[in-house]
Amino acid sequence: MVTIRLSRAGTNKRPFYRVVVADQRFPRDGRFIEQVGTYDPRKSAHGINLKLDRVQHWVSQGACPSDTVRDICAIAKSAAPKADG
Repeated sequence: MVTIRLSRAGTNKRPFYRVVVADQRFPRDGRFIEQVGTYDPRKSAHGINLKLDRVQHWVSQGACPSDTVRDICAIAKSAAPKADG
């Protein structure tokens, strides 16, 4: 099964996460299919940088986002600039 989850990077006491699409059997910080964004919990505005179109593509293909990634996507969608149209 393909999942969208966080992969930890950074050093001790300075976490930084990549939002990746990976097979469930791959290790947390190991191999992945595609990187679709980043998340920095230390920034005041929660440095969320996501490619929402790619996340939506993978969800439509059957990928299951983790609970944390689901919450991060909700925050990113609410903060995204609305297009007039």
